[in-house]
Amino acid sequence: MGDDVVVAIVLIVLAVVLFTGLVLAGASIRVLREYERAIVFRLGRVINQKGPGLVLLIPAIDRMVRVSLRTVTLRIPPQEVITRDNVPVRVAAVAYFRIIDPQRSVIEVEDFMGATLQIAQTTLRSVLGKAELDTLLSERESLNASLQQIIDEQTEPWGIKVTTVEIKDVEIPERMQQAMARQAEAERNRRARIINADGEFQAAARLSEAADVISPNPVTIQLRTLQTLAEISSNQGSTIVLPLPLEMLSSVASHARDGQAGPPPKATPPAMEEGEPDARRLEPGEAAPGDS
Repeated sequence: MGDDVVVAIVLIVLAVVLFTGLVLAGASIRVLREYERAIVFRLGRVINQKGPGLVLLIPAIDRMVRVSLRTVTLRIPPQEVITRDNVPVRVAAVAYFRIIDPQRSVIEVEDFMGATLQIAQTTLRSVLGKAELDTLLSERESLNASLQQIIDEQTEPWGIKVTTVEIKDVEIPERMQQAMARQAEAERNRRARIINADGEFQAAARLSEAADVISPNPVTIQLRTLQTLAEISSNQGSTIVLPLPLEMLSSVASHARDGQAGPPPKATPPAMEEGEPDARRLEPGEAAPGDS
């Protein structure tokens, strides 16, 4: 009986030691991925930055904080902003950042995600409040660059690099949307009128140059007239009106003026020879000359 009890006690002790070793090994061994880093605190002091791979810790003495180096997408909720020209808008944005110094991101700030979000919200309201509505709608790239620079400067002491800030959505009041639609329609009408006027001006200039070329030679005008008639006659359903040349109208007008000056003089009958009968018409009852 004594030997059996001793063996049992030894087995229990070995089992306890083995279990304790497994627990201690589980508490002291950490495996970090390629994008992770570990900040190790020993008795409250930072001793080293470790990873990736296998990290060994002293149980109950060392404490490890994992930090991811991947780019984080930070969604900035819609913010009420009053622009420089007193237009209330709601602006939503998104920011992309990553940790470049894991030690400072753990030591310098308690919650780097929440702190970065608060900085992004206040900067968004501050920068967009200094811009006009037209600038907010048409110059987003410059505003995005300004937001990125300001937020990055404020988060740099925390070991955070803000790579991109994008204005995602701009909500405008309905009455302002209607006013902008009317303004855009008026602008389109103005451009259409300018383009139409430029086209008419260019066409008139070309016609004037063509007239200067054609006018010295009347034959060219007649050839152009015949060419126009040929183009019109290609359509069977068209009505052709023949224009009269100006020279013909001038000649007709001159003949008309000559006709209004007075009737042409009557022709004098030739003198009759002696003995030649009178050829004029006799009135009824009148005797011919020579009859007695």
